[in-house]
Amino acid sequence: MALRVTFVAAARSSPLLAERFDDDRPLDRAGWDEVLRVTGVLLPLAAAELRYCSPTPRSRATGDAIGVSPLAQPALRECDMGRWRGLTLGEAMAREPAAVDAWLADPRTAPHGGESLLAFITRVGGWLDTRPGGDGDRIVAVAEPSVIRAALVHVLKAPPSTYWNLDVRPLSTSTVTGRAGRWNLRFEGAPA
Repeated sequence: MALRVTFVAAARSSPLLAERFDDDRPLDRAGWDEVLRVTGVLLPLAAAELRYCSPTPRSRATGDAIGVSPLAQPALRECDMGRWRGLTLGEAMAREPAAVDAWLADPRTAPHGGESLLAFITRVGGWLDTRPGGDGDRIVAVAEPSVIRAALVHVLKAPPSTYWNLDVRPLSTSTVTGRAGRWNLRFEGAPA
């Protein structure tokens, strides 16, 4: 049976340039305002049989605000950034420029002591591939943009470097259909 998994990117908790690795901060005022503006559009997702979220405060709050009441999934956590946890990319670059360059260039490396990009993509893809088909064909997952980027790289069977070319905006949706090993990315526009 084909599944339909709709990923919803969590609302923001900081301006883009202030985003931090493994950010555990709750939604900021702007994030709450954004969620309130789109709640009506995203509300139909609450009809999904299975509802999940990343185990971050902003993913949970986003899911609750749009009526999803999601179950946190450890496999949907952000990439383990080791000693860079809590830093912005700029801060990590200022402290360890060669390590950041190596991390950006080679998806198998983890110079920060955490998880490599390849391991992160594999973990998120493994979660997606093990979704139960018999418990419902509609699934919604509210997740951090980084998690959705990893899922999309897996779905497209794209090289890990593709991760850096995907832009997942707060409160955007991405839908994939299919089953383990055979996923399709679905683009859905507004009706004419």
